[in-house]
Amino acid sequence: MQPNIIDFHCHPDMKPYGKTWSQNPNGQNATESDSPFSIWHRQAPNELARIVQLMAGIAKFTQSDFTTLVNGNVRIVCPALYSVEKEFFANDLGTGGLSTTADNFITGVGQDRVNYIQNINNYFEDLLKEYDYYLQLHNTPVTINGDTYKYYMVSNYAEMQQYITDNGGAANTLFVIMTIEGLHTLNSNLSVPADEASFTANLSAVKQWKYPPFSITFCHHFYNQLCGHAQSLFQIVGQETNQHPGMDTTFTPLGLKILHQLLDNTNGKRIYPDIKHMSAQGRKDYLNILATEFAEDPIPVIVSHGAANGLRSMDEKVIDGTATGSLLMPNDINFYDNEILAVSKSGGLFCIMLDEHRLASDDTLANIQHSVILDKIRTYRSQLVWNQVQHIAELLDRNGLNAWNCMALGSDSDGIINPLNGFLTEETLPDLQNYLTQFAQDYMNNRGNTILQPANQISASEIVNNIFAANGIAFLEKWFI
Repeated sequence: MQPNIIDFHCHPDMKPYGKTWSQNPNGQNATESDSPFSIWHRQAPNELARIVQLMAGIAKFTQSDFTTLVNGNVRIVCPALYSVEKEFFANDLGTGGLSTTADNFITGVGQDRVNYIQNINNYFEDLLKEYDYYLQLHNTPVTINGDTYKYYMVSNYAEMQQYITDNGGAANTLFVIMTIEGLHTLNSNLSVPADEASFTANLSAVKQWKYPPFSITFCHHFYNQLCGHAQSLFQIVGQETNQHPGMDTTFTPLGLKILHQLLDNTNGKRIYPDIKHMSAQGRKDYLNILATEFAEDPIPVIVSHGAANGLRSMDEKVIDGTATGSLLMPNDINFYDNEILAVSKSGGLFCIMLDEHRLASDDTLANIQHSVILDKIRTYRSQLVWNQVQHIAELLDRNGLNAWNCMALGSDSDGIINPLNGFLTEETLPDLQNYLTQFAQDYMNNRGNTILQPANQISASEIVNNIFAANGIAFLEKWFI
């Protein structure tokens, strides 16, 4: 089975699920695709929304609703269940920068959802309700532009293959593989310190779901009392929120217990930790745990939505031997070269996100060419993605590894990102493929033909297909069991 595109990380339900809080009962998925409460509801960007996105850096329109996904030739999607942390809205918003951020957020998910987040005390309850939102329309036909589609949740790769065989290719089916963003979602009582019995019981319950998450980002934006996080909020949001508690620290004793519970395959399916958002020190310690405790039981290192930072390691922040390293965002929310090597050597997956402020340094963005012609806009912005691809490929090649087989797509669409200008929603993913193919062709005809090992000199179309589909299929076939 060869899908068109796989997206390993996005938030299709962020806006429609949030808007259900204006209804009673809340959390109800709608079968009518024109309902704002339906995961199939497409809210395309109009001219005003495009201007706001360019100015504020936040997309008020839907980017990865299921209609947009199927219009963009996405065949497999990994939605990230995510209880928004109350720290975003835990203080008096006033009239400052955070008020503007809140207004943008409210436009997406609704005032009632924001009010709920401000007063939330039980993330786990919210996680269960969000999971149920997906269960409600599993395998349910919907009509989109006169055609019938459905989404089908799967718990392993073999199940997906069998469904395709039994349904003549299932051309109009979107396959859904659940994931979770942030282990703060295990917390069912925010008013007391993290309780081991509660956290472990909640994780045990998650591992018994009919469609348990394939992976979970261990951390997210704020301290979860399990492991420190990397700074992830910048500009207005970063100025008006406080990420400092726990930031840049490593695992707590409870965090280590939860880590081993995730990886235990005797108490339900193993759930793979996703190292995005984890502090650099936490990532370093996690890789050491895998190298020592799991040396005989390989675990794939997963980055569901990341970018390279161009630097050798957290201990040696220098740029090595690639033409693009200096163009990348050097913060440690992004990943060091030694971590990318660990992903490749473990048989893991490095999924490139589509937030332009993660892909490129401030200087790169400041110096980017501008145009009012769409083709030129897309050329200039897609190069930000290609810079990531080229850096990773040259790093892997220089270390004697396959240059092209560990990269994939993890867009983070609808995750409050600043999307690439010219590629605002997932309907444009086929266009992004075309532009990246042009960059790959130019590269392989010139620099790539000169510096890459013969085994890594493959065609431009194969490079792009690997990133958008083939690598993901091979990865899921091996690990999604």
